[in-house]
Amino acid sequence: MTRDARAFWLRAPGEGELRPVDLPPPGPDEVLVRTRFSGVSRGTETLVFAGRVPADQHAAMRAPYQEGDFPAPVKYGYLSVGTVEAGPDALLGRTVFCLYPHQSAYVVPADAVVVVPERVPAARAVLAGTVETAVNALWDAAPLVGDRVTVIGGGMVGCCVAALLAGFPGVRVELVDADPARAGVAAALGVDFALPADAVGERDMVVHASATAAGLQRGLDLLRPEGTVLELSWYGDRPVILALGGAFHSRRLTIRSSQVGTVSPRRADRSYADRLALALDLLADPAFDALLTGRSRFADLPDVLARLASGRLSALCHLITYDEE
Repeated sequence: MTRDARAFWLRAPGEGELRPVDLPPPGPDEVLVRTRFSGVSRGTETLVFAGRVPADQHAAMRAPYQEGDFPAPVKYGYLSVGTVEAGPDALLGRTVFCLYPHQSAYVVPADAVVVVPERVPAARAVLAGTVETAVNALWDAAPLVGDRVTVIGGGMVGCCVAALLAGFPGVRVELVDADPARAGVAAALGVDFALPADAVGERDMVVHASATAAGLQRGLDLLRPEGTVLELSWYGDRPVILALGGAFHSRRLTIRSSQVGTVSPRRADRSYADRLALALDLLADPAFDALLTGRSRFADLPDVLARLASGRLSALCHLITYDEE
């Protein structure tokens, strides 16, 4: 049984390392999980890696099992899938998802893990946290049958939103991204694709997830009168400048934020656990495999995050494997 582990820490902005961890024996209501896969949430984690979490957001941006504080040293991450090696009989040997940082094994309360459905491959299950964000966004957005919806930003969050919207009756979805290579991902998800200059206008709703001011501005430009941009981007410490002197007021447009830290008020009867369980159920769709665009060994994670943060490595969700542990 696993009794020691290694964890990824951000030693200083732009500098990561693996550190040894001595695991405590699990208590009666705890589980010991041996990690099989974790996922790098590229947008958020590269901002953390670069030390760009604004000071006034340090508390709000804490991950559930984060250690240390922003900007560094800090242990951060929240997309982990592993096997229960010790704990309640009902969980022994089960594949589970946990909002835990990148670490080869860990001990957490039994109610902190969610069993991955058998029809969902363990590697795909690392997307559960991002699909959960997309679920919450669509609870906030409440699209209607027949809506014309554009998703701007073909990253993890944008692609997860597009994948879910593709299943809504009569909803026509267009994924917009500046990278022409995202057209292949859009096709795999069953939605249309356009470069920003070619995007279709007069949309009922735009979901914005590009984390750029230009993307948000383009989203406003694409709306019909009374349309809404649902803003999912997190900009870190970057200012956002918009041109609101034109049609913004005359067309009565709306910008509305959505954030996964709170369950949408439209679903006040659902818990965080309900939302995460739904996300895992939705991952039975093999279309989500299009979001797993690379994999690396856990031992290489410090270099992988440096390359992701600098743009030398392109990815949607980069999969980290722990077989060598």
